[in-house]
Amino acid sequence: MSLHLLTNVLLGIALVVYVGSKQLRWRRVDRTSVWRLPAILGILGLVNLSSAATTLAAGPVDVALIAVELVLAVAVGLVMGRITTFRAAAPDAKGVTIEAKTGGAGMALWIGLIAFRIGLDVVGGLLGAHLLTATGVILLTVAANRAAAAFVVDARLPRAVASRA
Repeated sequence: MSLHLLTNVLLGIALVVYVGSKQLRWRRVDRTSVWRLPAILGILGLVNLSSAATTLAAGPVDVALIAVELVLAVAVGLVMGRITTFRAAAPDAKGVTIEAKTGGAGMALWIGLIAFRIGLDVVGGLLGAHLLTATGVILLTVAANRAAAAFVVDARLPRAVASRA
């Protein structure tokens, strides 16, 4: 197993567990917190992708498959944001009083996105799409998914929380 593949597998497992755990449990939410993960992953993905692009050529198959992957990631993120439920919680030091989760449906969507990503990697490998398998593309896919969900959650946050952030 190559170091690149091992890195992708470990990164994938870490992201699946982290995002999956966020789907299943109530967590405090405000405007700042919903945008943090997509911003960090997006920056890391772009940095990683820019270095990978110097050694891997992006062919038309790469571009097409990455576009399909990102469109699906955004669509799933929008649905995840829409199915997010909110509840009141005890105020914390910041005064945040709202918790959110997507529950089992959100977890099922997340697993479906990951399964699609793995399948796309296999198809892309058979078609000669090498940039598709770069760690940066994985990070950008998760960032796009989380940003789409954040966009909807941010818009749906109850006004009392939204005005404090």
